Amino acid sequence: MPLGIGRRKKAPPLVESEEAEPARAGLNVDGWEGVGGGGGRGGLGEQGPLEGLQPGLPPPPLGLRPRLTFHTQLAHGSPTGRIEGFSNVRELYAKIGEAFAIPPAEVMFCTLNTHKVDMEKLLGGQIGLEDFIFAHVKGQKKEVEVFKGEEGLGLTITDNGAGYAFVKRIREGSVIQQMQVINVGDMIESINGRDLIGSRHYEVAKMLKELPKGQTFRMKLVEPVRAFDMVSQRAGGARSSLGAQIGTGRGTLRLWAKGPATVEELPSAFEERAVEKVDDLLESYMGIRDKELAATMVEVGKDKLHPDEFAEALDETLGDFAFPDEFVFDVWGAIGDAKVGLA
Repeated sequence: MPLGIGRRKKAPPLVESEEAEPARAGLNVDGWEGVGGGGGRGGLGEQGPLEGLQPGLPPPPLGLRPRLTFHTQLAHGSPTGRIEGFSNVRELYAKIGEAFAIPPAEVMFCTLNTHKVDMEKLLGGQIGLEDFIFAHVKGQKKEVEVFKGEEGLGLTITDNGAGYAFVKRIREGSVIQQMQVINVGDMIESINGRDLIGSRHYEVAKMLKELPKGQTFRMKLVEPVRAFDMVSQRAGGARSSLGAQIGTGRGTLRLWAKGPATVEELPSAFEERAVEKVDDLLESYMGIRDKELAATMVEVGKDKLHPDEFAEALDETLGDFAFPDEFVFDVWGAIGDAKVGLA
């Protein structure tokens, strides 16, 4: 994908794109998120950032799987469980299922250190070693009819890394916001009868974008079970049991698509800045939030010397996305800005 040196320009959005916002929200497991820095944890799809979005990114050197223990609760209220021995999001959901005697498929997504449906705290591809995991499970189903009176519906989509795409953001004043029926955290089960379980978040966003303006379409959604007066049970939740092997505990458990999970240092200030910038670009161009995907792009580009080299490496690692040249060049510029400390 030759780029050459030239003036950057923004291409028309590919999917359900929303305007880039000066104030960020996001996720890293740091969700999907995703999986995906900062206070957020990054968003993930059936083959989301943890499983399908890093086909060419090699795992770190093989080693023993970390036997770290994390505390977890069901977000709407439950006793505290302990889970360990997982290496990716699917295994994490399976461990949560074992802890609470529920099918893993009931887990819609997880948040870190809050039981609320807080898209800033989504679990994605990295989990802080002292993070407390709250699992949000399937609740009420609903079917809605939406009249697409504008090109943009106002939805930003993310996914959970295990086949569920859900609503991460609803733009103020948009078609969806005015309906007051679809909420942040709702899983999109189908559109016009097409089953979307197992679809990636960008596929769902693209499908929404391509729906014809001026027509009505049907959506089936699933809400997460909501907490009511369970907040007091969570005050002063337990910290993760890390043992003597961790020291200060300042690090993350990194979940890889291939190979065992690894304990890593917290991301550098440059990486955090770059990931946030790239995540903003993903929302602007593609209508998705995915810090884990953004982190992968930063990892690919941080040591490249020119945009053509970066574009070739991006094709090798994330070729399925077929990013347009304008977007790739903007990402290259965002990484460069982050390197020199520009806001």
